[in-house]
Amino acid sequence: MEAITIHPKSVKQLKTVKAVLRALSIPFEPQSASLPEHVSKSIRTGLKQLEEGQSITLEEFKNKHFK
Repeated sequence: MEAITIHPKSVKQLKTVKAVLRALSIPFEPQSASLPEHVSKSIRTGLKQLEEGQSITLEEFKNKHFK
């Protein structure tokens, strides 16, 4: 059987969907929407570097990594 992923836009929508699934006896597995820790760490590092002025333009990046 195929699986679906839903993206409720509010807590109310999420609760309603869960209630409908329970009422229909459809099993479901809640999953966290958070990012893996290594991704979160990379984002924090990048934001810190940006705040400290350690950034380059897209053109500079292309020249550095693709030429």
